[in-house]
Amino acid sequence: MTRHPSLLISVAASALLAVACGGSSSNGAAGAPAATPTPQPVVKTATATVAGTSETVLVGENGMTLYYYAPDKGTGEATCTGQCLLNWPPLLLPTGVTKPTGERGVTGILGTVPSTAGGMQVTYNSWPLYFFVKDKVPGDTTGQNVGGKWFVVPPDVARGT
Repeated sequence: MTRHPSLLISVAASALLAVACGGSSSNGAAGAPAATPTPQPVVKTATATVAGTSETVLVGENGMTLYYYAPDKGTGEATCTGQCLLNWPPLLLPTGVTKPTGERGVTGILGTVPSTAGGMQVTYNSWPLYFFVKDKVPGDTTGQNVGGKWFVVPPDVARGT
């Protein structure tokens, strides 16, 4: 029976060691909820040269210029679908984000519409927002007035009729 006390001491020591090594990582904030990261703005503003003039335009979080498509008429409905989306990919909400946000200077109303590309497409004052595949770096505005139907989005773009 002399082995049982040492076995008990060994078990007790192991239990204490396990508790000590697996201690709390809350750094004194026991029971405090984890901080929720602030979502990055999905829509921002930037200065770009548009038709030879320096203008403030809307850009995606990647800094690329955003465009609206005149046939969408600002009614909150995206009419660029199928092949059109190959050249004009929509600005989609990032995975896990349920509401678009804008940085200071984005004064219009941000919303979403279902995209035929999948996911939710961001709208600004009811205009669905798109990128242009020929824009290669932030500040490019090569999609301005393409076909007389595509235009960069200024922060004060009005709602359609």
